[in-house]
Amino acid sequence: MKCTICNQGDTRPGTATVTLTRESLTLVVKDVPAQVCENCGEEYVDEGTSQQLLDTAEDAAKAGVQVDAREYTAA
Repeated sequence: MKCTICNQGDTRPGTATVTLTRESLTLVVKDVPAQVCENCGEEYVDEGTSQQLLDTAEDAAKAGVQVDAREYTAA
């Protein structure tokens, strides 16, 4: 797909590091599957993966986690 940020590069399969913050929680997830722009490096995560990340953050927040770094694992 064409990058919507730079409008010049095409995206290729790759990985991203996603940081989610909410109130006192900071969750860093590495090696998240993403489409990455070959020109500017913008990262796009699909809807299913995004929902899984949000669910993971919700669980961490409920458990009282303040800071956590994890490697992505598919559901």
